[in-house]
Amino acid sequence: MDMNSSSSFQPSGKNSVPEAREALNQFKYEVANEIGVPLKQGYNGDLTSAQNGYVGGYMVKKMIDAQKRQMAGK
Repeated sequence: MDMNSSSSFQPSGKNSVPEAREALNQFKYEVANEIGVPLKQGYNGDLTSAQNGYVGGYMVKKMIDAQKRQMAGK
């Protein structure tokens, strides 16, 4: 794959919509609180990879559910 071509490819770790960064960050903390993961501002090295993965996975689930509702007109 030619990384210099004018495709819509976004490297991992880059937000395709930078303006959404703060909203996604806030969403992450809301989800962590909802599922009982003690995520805090700053260092979170005391959390397990399973806890971090659960937060990310649940964020994706909630975003997919919201998109489905929107597409269904609800």
